[in-house]
Amino acid sequence: MDGAVVAVVVVAVFLLLVLKSGMRVVNQVERGVVFRLGKALPGARQPGITFLVPFADRMRKVNVQVVTMPVPTQEGITKDNVSVKVDAVVYFRVVDPVRAAIEVQDYVFAVGQVAQSSLRSIIGKSDLDDLLSDRERLHEGLALMIDSPAAGWGIHIDRVEIKDVQLPESLKRSMSRQAEAERERRARVITADGEFQAAQQLANASRIMSDTPEAMQLRLLQTVVEVAAEKNSTLVMPFPVELLRYFDKAAQQFAGGSGAGSGAAAPQPAPAPEVAAAPEVAPSSAAPELTSPEAKQLPEPRPREDSGRP
Repeated sequence: MDGAVVAVVVVAVFLLLVLKSGMRVVNQVERGVVFRLGKALPGARQPGITFLVPFADRMRKVNVQVVTMPVPTQEGITKDNVSVKVDAVVYFRVVDPVRAAIEVQDYVFAVGQVAQSSLRSIIGKSDLDDLLSDRERLHEGLALMIDSPAAGWGIHIDRVEIKDVQLPESLKRSMSRQAEAERERRARVITADGEFQAAQQLANASRIMSDTPEAMQLRLLQTVVEVAAEKNSTLVMPFPVELLRYFDKAAQQFAGGSGAGSGAAAPQPAPAPEVAAAPEVAPSSAAPELTSPEAKQLPEPRPREDSGRP
């Protein structure tokens, strides 16, 4: 009887040891891939306690968390012949643990190598402006290039991002000069636009003030108030330009009126032409013809009386 009890106890202990050797715990962030006599069983073991056949099963745990893998800096030449250095980061996770454990030896290393080659390829196909400004499209293209081989390994690429683009120093200086010139151009355009709008508003204000002279007086008083608000001992009194123009017009009218009045009161008589003594001529000889208008107004010469002298 005692021997039977001992045998039962021994068998129970042996079974407990066997069960303990076949018991495994799978964490929440892992999935278990079981190989029975070297052959992978379909499906992965879920988190919790799982039992394996002792001496026959072997389980490999695969992490299903998102893996953040930095891509080393890759140097390449862009499509527009600019030498750049680009580094990126890849976010991926395992969606099929069985294929990730069977199809590829080390899926992390494999994804890293594919990411490096894809990054060099995307550099050669893109322009420098695309690398600097249009990164979203490059991210999508880079993720598609990496996801094509990774999908067969049971891996899903969540996102690929370019972290930094390193440019040569000479190119940086050229780009800074270009940006400075562009900002200067914008500043000049904005200044010119402001001057144009200010000129339009001033023209509108001048038309309104010309229609209502009281507005000019109110503006003058407002200027005086603004100057007096500084509490200084000097009072600046603006002098309207219209008043100067009024004085100028009045002076011109006065000068024109005085010149016209003096000319009408005392006109200068035309000088009488001097008639030289004509030599004695025969009565039959004709007097010389005068063509000037003054000569036509002179009286005709009378014939000389004969004094009876020989």
